Amino acid sequence: MSYVIASPEALLAAASDLAGIGSAVESANAAAAAPTISLLAAAEDEVSTAIAGLFGTHAREYQAISAQAAAFHDRFMQALSGNAGSYALAEAANLTPLQSFERTVFDAVNAPSYALFGRPLIGNGANGSTPGAAGGAGGLLIGNGGAGAAGAAGQAGGAGGSAGLIGNGGAGGAGGAGGSSFTEGGGGETGAAGGAGGNGGAGGASRLIGNGGAGGAGALGGAAAPGLGSIGPDGQNGTGGACGLLFGNSGATG
Repeated sequence: MSYVIASPEALLAAASDLAGIGSAVESANAAAAAPTISLLAAAEDEVSTAIAGLFGTHAREYQAISAQAAAFHDRFMQALSGNAGSYALAEAANLTPLQSFERTVFDAVNAPSYALFGRPLIGNGANGSTPGAAGGAGGLLIGNGGAGAAGAAGQAGGAGGSAGLIGNGGAGGAGGAGGSSFTEGGGGETGAAGGAGGNGGAGGASRLIGNGGAGGAGALGGAAAPGLGSIGPDGQNGTGGACGLLFGNSGATG
């Protein structure tokens, strides 16, 4: 048994190609109409006149058939475009119920796990949403850890979320840049030192099968004020997350 997949994008692209072909054919027919329909006789004799009339009749019949073919082409192109729109509407109509059904199933499966352990059984962890926030842990059974958020100025990046038994750990967030000092050193005084760069967040670990998350990059230290102030120390790169016990690669250090 064969399966047919209808893609609205592919149907619209085909309709656009057909429109271009139809336009090219119509232009060619229009260019050929005048010199073929009004063909002059080669001489004044009856044979030349009859031959010219025969070719002219043939040209007029060809133009009539071409007009019918162009009309059929337009109807076919319009039907193809209409079908593409119908498929797109059907996909949009089916998307919301499917998403709602999926959410209902996952909520029912994950509710006991949330109640006991505070994390889902199946599903990916959420990415950190505030500066320096850690990524959420993936499902205990299957799920990837969420990525840690980048730190604010001088703040460490968030750690990547841990994966479940099967899944990849989340990447650690980058550390925030160290603040610059604006206090100048006066006569014989030392300028203020720049702020330290934030450390990169550690990558999330995988439990059984999967890759550890990459550690976040440490930020550069802030610039010092004029004078003898020292540049702030750079933040340390986050360590990569541990790989799964069976399969997977450890995360790269930031």
